[in-house]
Amino acid sequence: MSLQLNPRAEALKISGIRQFFNQLVDYPNAINLTIGQPDFPTPEKVKEAGRAAIAADMTSYSHNAGLLELRQEIASFFSDTYNLTYNPQTEIIATNGASEALDATFRTILCEGDEVIIPAPCFAGYEPLVSLNGGKTVLLDTSKTGLVPTAESIGALITPKTKAILFNFPSNPTGVTLSKEQMEPIVEELKKHEIFVLTDEIYSENTFIGSHTSFACFEDIKDRTFLIHGLSKSHSMTGWRMGFLLGPEEYVKHILKVHMYNTVCASVPTQYAAIEALKNNRHVPAEMNRAYMERLEFVYGKLTEMGLEVVKPNGAFYIFPSIAKYGMSSFEFATRLLKEAGIAAVPGTAFTEYGEGFLRISYAYSMPTLKQAMERMAAWLKTLDY
Repeated sequence: MSLQLNPRAEALKISGIRQFFNQLVDYPNAINLTIGQPDFPTPEKVKEAGRAAIAADMTSYSHNAGLLELRQEIASFFSDTYNLTYNPQTEIIATNGASEALDATFRTILCEGDEVIIPAPCFAGYEPLVSLNGGKTVLLDTSKTGLVPTAESIGALITPKTKAILFNFPSNPTGVTLSKEQMEPIVEELKKHEIFVLTDEIYSENTFIGSHTSFACFEDIKDRTFLIHGLSKSHSMTGWRMGFLLGPEEYVKHILKVHMYNTVCASVPTQYAAIEALKNNRHVPAEMNRAYMERLEFVYGKLTEMGLEVVKPNGAFYIFPSIAKYGMSSFEFATRLLKEAGIAAVPGTAFTEYGEGFLRISYAYSMPTLKQAMERMAAWLKTLDY
């Protein structure tokens, strides 16, 4: 007997990122440049706060939205850092990672057949969340506009079925950012339409050039904008699972119900660790960024020396060179790079079809690792005919 499953779940595929990461077991000497995870330890004081919470038996449920002290620290951080005002009582939810914040938001706002516009190439986890919640992803191709969306391209995709648009800047996989000047015409276009705006800014603290501007900073759309954030990247806390959702009270109160029935609350020891991160360790991302910027300059320089066309990132810790001139699909290129050169990177098609012709390299690795990888890649490219 074979019982029927949800066809949406059956249709899901393992992400291209994990497909290549999982192959590493067969190539023990390969250099892994696949995963977007800081190679720094969680700050010691943050770890101490988590351990202290466990030792003090602060391991019971919290308020569904999270400890009030944590929500107050989240509000203070966004006020001080980005001049954004949110009521910690009614407009902030502590979630189990930014992914849960996105999922809870989509569960709340999407009806069957609703369309969500997503600039692409984009993070591999976005489309599945939309599909699982009955929506339809409409991809906005940025591969020919410097990997950033334009107001015109957004306007051309909006239909009566459009429910939301999802932004991610700094971007995974491209590392590109949007300046305030680039965002202003986009906001002018969004003002014309009654749609939600989701902005995943998990990498905002990893902005290297200029300052980060949030879509939530624009008053004309703030009343329908959901800001997704967390500590995974800024404080090297990927496994702690600490996300934030900030948005208008009239919608957040309904997202809170979805979050409640899904996970009850975020991990309480993690919440205490997060309080310490936001209260006393705001300097940590800048310290990590100094290393990321050194790595970026090195990898960008080496890739351009190899003759690869690449848009220089301004944030996150990814670089997205074009490999189209070699006449191979991204998947074939990445497969041969692994098998023949011993380097694991992610084919651009892991980030939708608009990533074809590109390769994502994570430089969230040590300089010795990156130097060895670039040496191997340069030598291998010289063996290719194109």
